[in-house]
Amino acid sequence: MACRISELVIDATDPERLAAFWSDVLGYAELGREDDGSIEIGPPSGFGGPQPTLVLSPSADPRPAKLRLHLDVSPTDRDQPAELDRLLALGARPADVGQTGEESWHVLLDPEGNEFCLLRRRLSPA
Repeated sequence: MACRISELVIDATDPERLAAFWSDVLGYAELGREDDGSIEIGPPSGFGGPQPTLVLSPSADPRPAKLRLHLDVSPTDRDQPAELDRLLALGARPADVGQTGEESWHVLLDPEGNEFCLLRRRLSPA
């Protein structure tokens, strides 16, 4: 038997803001809240499906350096340029990590400065 990623935990100075951002980006819904202020978001069908949930966990610790993990997202119902426009309107910002301009993806920052990439390939929404 193998494992499957079921949830990703992201430290956040403002879990509400990040939960709202990532819910809009991914079409996720709030699944629950913990007493410590953590907010879990995921597919409307809930925890345990093929897509992992995200847990936005409150943290006041400053990030010491670049995260060693980032998320890649792919458009599902529009092409990459239209999805880029949508993500920027939601509050994402372009990031310069030394790209040449020839890449097929866009490097972006979420509202708390976490890097993620918008890939070109369109995926099925399910």
